[in-house]
Amino acid sequence: MIHQLSDCKAVIPQSTNIWQFCIIFPEAKIGENCNICANVLIENDVVVGNNVTVKSGVQLWDGITVEDNVFIGPNATFTNDLFPRSKNPDWELKKTIIKKGASIGANATILCGITIGENAMIGAGSVVTKNVPDGELWAGNPAKCLKKIEEKKCKFPF
Repeated sequence: MIHQLSDCKAVIPQSTNIWQFCIIFPEAKIGENCNICANVLIENDVVVGNNVTVKSGVQLWDGITVEDNVFIGPNATFTNDLFPRSKNPDWELKKTIIKKGASIGANATILCGITIGENAMIGAGSVVTKNVPDGELWAGNPAKCLKKIEEKKCKFPF
């Protein structure tokens, strides 16, 4: 389903839902059984795997890869340039990878050039400035490891 109030230029599998006010560029690659919520922007050089949820208010900029079974919370923020300047001809794209099964909390900020490991969790509002290993819960500003987690057994409080 592609909502009539979205602007989706990419090829979207029939099992994926694109909600209103989304903008998806023509070269973006979107997998099966995804839920792309309202007000999401996805640029051309972006790969979104299967069974991914992208909640409202997220922008996935060029250079971001989101593997299968990832959850991205509302208003999570991604970057692709470590030293952004307007109209900078020397800017350098830094790629970011979110590995399968990872979860990014609401309003988290993920700096570019980082890998979030498999089944890792990022707490809401965290600022991630370095790679996150597989199966760890990170939170804070800057984010740090709070604990190793077992898949599907992460409970609060920590």
